[in-house]
Amino acid sequence: MLMSVRRMAPLSMIFLLMIHGVSSGDWGVSYSPSHICALKDSTVIMRCNYTYPAGYEIEKVFWTKTDPRDLSEDPEYSQRLQYLGDKQQNCTVRLSHVTLKDSHMYYFRFITNKPDGKWIGKPGVTFAVTDLQVESPERVTEGDSVNLTCNSSCALTDRATFIWYRNSLKILTENKYSNKLILNPVRRDDLGRYSCAVDGHTHISPAVYLNVMYSPQYTFVGVSPSGVIVEGDSVTLSCSSDSNPPAEISWIKGGTIVGSGRIYNISKISSGDSGEYKCKSINEHGEKYSDALTLNVKSIGCLVILYISIGVVCGAAVIITMVLIWTPFGWESYQFGTS
Repeated sequence: MLMSVRRMAPLSMIFLLMIHGVSSGDWGVSYSPSHICALKDSTVIMRCNYTYPAGYEIEKVFWTKTDPRDLSEDPEYSQRLQYLGDKQQNCTVRLSHVTLKDSHMYYFRFITNKPDGKWIGKPGVTFAVTDLQVESPERVTEGDSVNLTCNSSCALTDRATFIWYRNSLKILTENKYSNKLILNPVRRDDLGRYSCAVDGHTHISPAVYLNVMYSPQYTFVGVSPSGVIVEGDSVTLSCSSDSNPPAEISWIKGGTIVGSGRIYNISKISSGDSGEYKCKSINEHGEKYSDALTLNVKSIGCLVILYISIGVVCGAAVIITMVLIWTPFGWESYQFGTS
């Protein structure tokens, strides 16, 4: 352990260089702890005690960095630094809203009423400020085991309770003191932007996107128009499928591929286009077929005959109904008139 005391003539300065918690005679400055790692935007307390010989009176106490300037007079610190100690033995200080630029070695100094009584406690407090970064694989496949890590550039001094967010919504985790989020197995619903924080602090890490790959699911076919299809109509078939990455789509009529893409148009449809249609959705992780959709194309002639037949049947039904309703009344009138 190195200890250095410089003594000079009256009106000169004396510096006491000390190891943490160790004193030389009656002179001493100790820091607890001597190494601090704090989270960005947090408030930090640097605890400190000092001693000096009897016969000296403390006139000024302050904290400094590499130069002897009082930090409370520095514009970068004056609004954030609060001395919590006294002029006897406590030299504790509080620094709020810490930034990455605050990472420095900090020292406590005190000045007594005697010309040879100016002291600085070295080495000081090693103070590091860190932000949070999420470490995550760029892309994973559904069913994999995935670990996301909330990293800091130094080990936080205080025991941290970690909070995880997906798409800005808080996630409940089993081990709140772990900086890891385990997704085992990872599911398609886990896809999203992840960020982390420490409970009680405002700082949140930048969000990292977790891209979960999965095979096609929920593949089905839609048709427009959805009513009766007549020769000459324009018909559109659409294929919907959930997959990541987006799937390639093929159209199948019977056992033959007839088109590709999510939309399959049939302009001026004919009776020859009648049949069962399916779409096939495929990506690098698998494939999925839709259920079959049957198109039954009607010819105009058949529709005319159908409509005429329906009209004849409906007309006959109306006539028969009217006869059944009115005939009893007519019969009774006939009998009444002839009696």
